[in-house]
Amino acid sequence: MHRRTLIGAAALLATTCLPVVAMADYPERDIRVVVPWGAGGGTDGIVRKITSIAEQEFDGASMYVENVEGGVSATGVGQVMSAKPDGYTLGALTYDSIVTVPWQNMLPSYKLEKLKLIARITSEPDALIVDADSDYQSLADIVEAAKADPGQVRIAVQNLGGRIHLTLLQLQSLTDTEFKIVSYPGGAAPQKEAILSDEVDIALTSLGDFANLLEDGTVRGVVEFASTRNPTYDVPTSVEEGYELENGSFIVFAAPADTPDDVVATIEAAYKAAYDSDEFQSWVAGVGVTPDWLGSDEVTGWADDTAQGLFSEMDALVETGILSK
Repeated sequence: MHRRTLIGAAALLATTCLPVVAMADYPERDIRVVVPWGAGGGTDGIVRKITSIAEQEFDGASMYVENVEGGVSATGVGQVMSAKPDGYTLGALTYDSIVTVPWQNMLPSYKLEKLKLIARITSEPDALIVDADSDYQSLADIVEAAKADPGQVRIAVQNLGGRIHLTLLQLQSLTDTEFKIVSYPGGAAPQKEAILSDEVDIALTSLGDFANLLEDGTVRGVVEFASTRNPTYDVPTSVEEGYELENGSFIVFAAPADTPDDVVATIEAAYKAAYDSDEFQSWVAGVGVTPDWLGSDEVTGWADDTAQGLFSEMDALVETGILSK
């Protein structure tokens, strides 16, 4: 009996220690990073860039980005929520992942409590972007045109009910205007095509989403919904033009909720090293996005506060009939 007890205790000790050893060796294989939007958009480009640098912190393991679009980001984020919490599946969350999907209760199984937030890496104010030859030179020009011809100025948004749509609804309410809202689900890539093919007059998204077209002079920014100017592009802010309207997106990395803390710390350290690198900082400045790090000790509280504040604002818009839920 005594011998069996010792053997059982030894087996239990060995079993208990095995996961600790495995985690100490993390990562032992490739890490999947889910982008819940289509390829070619701003989020996709930023995540791919910082991830390619972050993987240099790991010996013998690669990090690869996979686009899983659908459901205003819920499809891809849902895969992260249900993944094994071992550090080998991560996700990139944006505004819609943290605000739109939960507020609209689009999927009953979608709960942010199923995620462990790792870090915020960027913030991106929304902006109005036009073709380089457009007659619109200012936000005042756009408002004036919309007042003169209600419902005829065509503005491309992404998903109806999402952040960008909310920004446009807020602009309409603030300026007593009506635009023709044209939805292009799936990120910024379809909006680019719409501007280039003259399907719309204006695109509403971040300047970073249109970085390549801004750089080659194909399009230009009219206004950015922020209080301070973008460090890359010389575009007036909404506050400068007399409109108290600020809104935008961000990118936050996350893992399944039960991912071990030491694994999350390893991932965070890799992304922080990538974030601080000259390569990433110079690159991100060139695409017009604001680097805006917030680590694991603060990002969850920030995300909760941001979501709750916007939930209240959107509920108020529902009560006034401007927004439907």
